[in-house]
Amino acid sequence: MMNGIIEIFGYQYFVNALLASLLTAVSCGIIGSYIVSKRMVFVAGGITHSSFGGIGIAYYFGLNPILGASVFALLSGLGIERFTKKADIRNDSVIAILWSLGMAIGIIFIYLTPGYAPNLMSYLFGNILTVNSTDILFLFALSVVILLFFGFFFKKILFISFDEEFAKSQNIRVELFNYVLMILVALTIVLNIKIVGIILLISLLTVPQNTANLFTKNFKKIIFYSIIIAFLGSASGLIISYFLNIPSGATIIFNLILIYILIRIIKIIFKF
Repeated sequence: MMNGIIEIFGYQYFVNALLASLLTAVSCGIIGSYIVSKRMVFVAGGITHSSFGGIGIAYYFGLNPILGASVFALLSGLGIERFTKKADIRNDSVIAILWSLGMAIGIIFIYLTPGYAPNLMSYLFGNILTVNSTDILFLFALSVVILLFFGFFFKKILFISFDEEFAKSQNIRVELFNYVLMILVALTIVLNIKIVGIILLISLLTVPQNTANLFTKNFKKIIFYSIIIAFLGSASGLIISYFLNIPSGATIIFNLILIYILIRIIKIIFKF
């Protein structure tokens, strides 16, 4: 077994997948902590599913599907932020509309695409083994931007996450920060679609954070623990999926949920 694990490190695609796991853990660990603390998990789900519309349109016009998903995700994220603050419409209603619209547009354009229907399994359920050097470069750039942004503005983001009114009283430009953070949420979602797919991505943004929350209530520690938990779940899921020849995205999410359940049980038994 150990020899087999060492052997797979000789394959470049596996090394790429492992690097992607680390970078995914960083971006989703940080952004997911913000999403959970801000109670905007449903918003992230709306952005994730609406991006499918961009994938469908991109396939129809022969463009890069991730480019199409990026445009839709950004527009959805900014649209949710704009309409829920300026228009007389409930937050959950806007999300539901964009969620359904994106999925409907994606299905229609994929159906209209000439020739054979494209294989969408890697976009719906993920396939981390298909990650290439370009994907890693984008994930690295995203992780650096997120780390720098949260590093420079951590205290302001902390105020905005838990109490926007207090943040405004401290002369923080809350609206601007909300738009920037929504852009980072959208980019994190799109660039990690290949890892676990549209259907399961929301779990990668919430399960490690809720697991970390079992240990601490400190926002900075939650981010740190979330990154570690996300990487452990992703790396172990990658290895298990390779040897058992099962879908990587589903295995990663299953591992993360299993880690959460086990820690929850241990916490109950030993009462710590």
